[in-house]
Amino acid sequence: MSDQKPELTPLLELPAANRLRALTPARVALGRTGVSLPTCARLDFDRCHALARDAVHARLNSAALATEIESGIRARVLQLHSAAANRAEYLQRPDLGRRLNEASRAVLGDQPTDGVDVALVIADGLSALAVERHAPALLNELLPRLSHDWLAPICIVEQGRVAIGDEIGEALNAQIAVVLIGERPGLSSPDSLGVYITWEPRVGRTDAERNCISNIRSEGLSYAQAAAQLGAILGEARRLGLTGVELNRMREKSQCEAGDREGVPQGLKPRSF
Repeated sequence: MSDQKPELTPLLELPAANRLRALTPARVALGRTGVSLPTCARLDFDRCHALARDAVHARLNSAALATEIESGIRARVLQLHSAAANRAEYLQRPDLGRRLNEASRAVLGDQPTDGVDVALVIADGLSALAVERHAPALLNELLPRLSHDWLAPICIVEQGRVAIGDEIGEALNAQIAVVLIGERPGLSSPDSLGVYITWEPRVGRTDAERNCISNIRSEGLSYAQAAAQLGAILGEARRLGLTGVELNRMREKSQCEAGDREGVPQGLKPRSF
């Protein structure tokens, strides 16, 4: 018997690794040089990390965004600001990003509050880049689906977090708040946009009372797909009078019951959004 060990094909060169890399931007089968990553892989990691950091610290150009929405979508816009005075304070004090400053509260206090169905809020969150790239295009897809709703002016909030939509929705007496916000950047997605939907928004709502649509970007969920999902959630929220975990449970229950009536095997029953 020979003591010679068989040659092993490096993972980097396996056909399966090539197919996997073609399906995802994740860092898989990067190879190695000695015990380290190849130089090109390390430089790409550093580049993506820098893009993610830049996205977190970038400031939203709310005036330019408001002009783009007003001129392109023909919608009225309010420019608001959270209680966080600047980006550094916003990152260090998440609580300040969840409520408005006094000047913004005064602006909302002058708005009519009768019969508002949907309050649309755009907040920079942790990626102003995502908002600037994707919010106007998503609104173009979304607003035709809301043609029968009474919409409050679109609120653009600097230094805002998801929960700031609760205070805005409550001030406008809106039935539903929809917050478009820049998501926390990843190494392969510095510009991912998220949407959070809250039934009967008011200060003190928890994340369990919201529904979320995430990863809206060119490499992720398309604007048309996101708008369709959002329209479906809004319809279910109005029918059931709630959002969040309970909405998902009730929707899944009704889908399973429908599957039982139609004889759909358990493993093939549709999942909730």
